[in-house]
Amino acid sequence: MQIPTDGEIRVLHKDHAPSRSAFELVYEHCRLVCSVAEQFFAGLDIDTDLVRVGALLHDIGVYRLESTAYVRHGVLGHELLASLGFPVELCRFASCHTGVGITRDDVVRQSLPIPVGDYVPRTPEEELVMYADKFHSKRTPPVFLSGDTYATEVARFGADKVRRFGALRARYGDPALGDLSAATGYAVI
Repeated sequence: MQIPTDGEIRVLHKDHAPSRSAFELVYEHCRLVCSVAEQFFAGLDIDTDLVRVGALLHDIGVYRLESTAYVRHGVLGHELLASLGFPVELCRFASCHTGVGITRDDVVRQSLPIPVGDYVPRTPEEELVMYADKFHSKRTPPVFLSGDTYATEVARFGADKVRRFGALRARYGDPALGDLSAATGYAVI
């Protein structure tokens, strides 16, 4: 599989961002998620190059949202990457990073505006990108989320999601966010 370079991914973001501010927000978020994911590399048997690329591409679908529901950004990102000829292994980072995974049952029960299917990580690399994504939010202003804060936020989606996030925390631990916070000026909440 051909892995795009960081420079090629940056150009891809610039080419698809509807504005400079959208590019800056989304691309910075992807870079920060990559930095969080890298903290967990030691001791894991994973393809670190694939994790880096997945982290840098995971939110590419945000540029295609316009006025549609935010939950669609993963599916839209997958579609965009597939249309550009990326292999499914890379496209899945977009479609399988939302929350702690969206199941077919979630789609039906919540009447989510995405095709009925399972949008959950299947590989350790996909899981790590999904997990790292939980610790930074593009909200205004952007912030880093502690593990406890995300656990509280995910509770609105059900006890099963809280348990899933708890299992991820037990597996990986919480990332160190202090240096990233100091470098960006974004608070840790």
